[in-house]
Amino acid sequence: MEFNQITLEMGDGWTLLTINRPTVMNALNQETLREIEQALDQVEAQKKTGALILAGAGEKAFVAGADISELRQLQSASDAERLASWGQRLFSRLEEMPIPVIMAVNGYALGGGFELALSGDILLASERAQFGLPEIHLGVMPGYGGTQRLVRLVGKNTAKYYAMTGERMDADTALQLGIVQKVVPSADLLQEAKGLAAQLTAQAPIALRYIKQTINQGIETDLRTGLQLEASSFGLLFHTQDRMEGMNAFLEKRKPSFRGE
Repeated sequence: MEFNQITLEMGDGWTLLTINRPTVMNALNQETLREIEQALDQVEAQKKTGALILAGAGEKAFVAGADISELRQLQSASDAERLASWGQRLFSRLEEMPIPVIMAVNGYALGGGFELALSGDILLASERAQFGLPEIHLGVMPGYGGTQRLVRLVGKNTAKYYAMTGERMDADTALQLGIVQKVVPSADLLQEAKGLAAQLTAQAPIALRYIKQTINQGIETDLRTGLQLEASSFGLLFHTQDRMEGMNAFLEKRKPSFRGE
């Protein structure tokens, strides 16, 4: 499949999806969202990807937000709601993928770009990264999940502060708040992301899927229910060949070779 606004690079068990609109700092328009959907369809159909990396083309931005010229053309509240719901479904799809999703954030991740980054499992940022929800300056608010995902990471009042002021945070602040897991030099960002993807694809894929699923579902419920989810998933993994391989490899002092079975 050919794309106009994104590129796909396949590596050894990982896929790199790059939003490729550097002249507009990779701003998201409806065509970009559509191509990301199509790319995810392709990745899932091939069943060869053990980890997905998302990045933005160029040195200035991961994604600097939504395409404001396109947003300005929306004619009604229902049109705006439909667009927000579409973006939310797409970002939730990333969040719910059965493989790790790594966000490699270089430069600006603002508005929809920050919301896209928040849908990943692991965020790596360059030292030049800037995060923010500036929608308030346009007389609107986040619509692709920003008010809901940010609060789950940083708490109610901190999320309100950034959404209400539109203030940006740098990479070190995002690291301190737990939004970003690692800050690296800009020149090393993609290599770091690919190295992490390779590390994750060497792990047991079924266990990775259950870890992601259990954490995502558990945070939406009470502790007791979350613990039950964990115990159930832990038990189910004992039916896998990967569990046998992992334990045998440990006792035999060798590296395991997981097959996702």
